[in-house]
Amino acid sequence: MSLRPAEDPLGSPWYRRWFGETYLELYPHRDEAEAGHAVQLLLDEGQLDPGASVLDLACGAGRHLRRLREHGLPSMGLDLSHPLLLRAKALEPDERLVRSDMRALPFASDQFSAVTSFFTSFGYFASDDDDRRVLTEIRRVLRRGGCLLLDFLNANRVRKTLIPRDEREVDGRLVVQERQLVDGGRAVEKTIRIEREGGREPALFHERVRLYLPDELGALLVSSGLTPERWFGDYQGNALADSAPRVIALAHAS
Repeated sequence: MSLRPAEDPLGSPWYRRWFGETYLELYPHRDEAEAGHAVQLLLDEGQLDPGASVLDLACGAGRHLRRLREHGLPSMGLDLSHPLLLRAKALEPDERLVRSDMRALPFASDQFSAVTSFFTSFGYFASDDDDRRVLTEIRRVLRRGGCLLLDFLNANRVRKTLIPRDEREVDGRLVVQERQLVDGGRAVEKTIRIEREGGREPALFHERVRLYLPDELGALLVSSGLTPERWFGDYQGNALADSAPRVIALAHAS
C-alpha cells in the first residue's frame, strides 16, 4: 500500500487520527521504567541547573513529565492530541499542558532551559523543511546554552530488522501491523488494522516516520542553531552503534 506522504486514506495527516482513543486502548501502559531511564539520561548529561524549566514536546499521556516533576524540574508538556492530553491531566491534575503544533510553539523566545523529544516524536511531517521548522522553533524557545535531548529511532537498525507483518490480540480484538520501507528507504510506514465485532469493516490507522541517519540529524540540528555534542545508543548512555536500539542526540543552543 502506498500512501501520500504523512497522510492516510482520508486525506488528513496520519498523526491527527492515530494518537486518539484507539491508541490509548491498544497501548494503555507505556513503560514507566523506560521513561525514568530516559529522564535520568537528561539529568546525567544535560548539565541542568536545579529547578531548570523543561518543555517536553509531544508529551502524550505525560509519563516523562511525571518523572521530570519527581526530580523537581518545573515542566511544560505540549502535544497535538486532545485525548492524550486529557489522559495526562487525569493522571496528574496539576500538570501544565498545552495543545499545539510543534512547528509553531506558543511560547516566548528564550523561555526554557531544556527541551525534550522522547520516544520518536520527530520525523512525522511530509517534508524535511517541516522537521527543520520544529528544530528552529526549539532553538527559539531555548535559552542560549540550553539543551535539547532528541530521542529517535535507529534508522540503520530499522532498515536491517524490519518485520513486515505481525499480529496480536488485544482485549479480544485482532490487531495486525504491516510495515514497509518507502521513498527509497528514506521512511518507514506502518498500517494498523484492528478487527471489529459484528462483521464491520476493520479500523485502519497509519504511521509514517522519516528515517534520519545520525549525520542527517546532526546537519538538521546545526542548520537550526543547535550544536550536537554527544550521541547515545540507549537510555543508559551507551555509545551509539548500528545495532543500538535508539539514536539519542544531546545538543545545546548556539
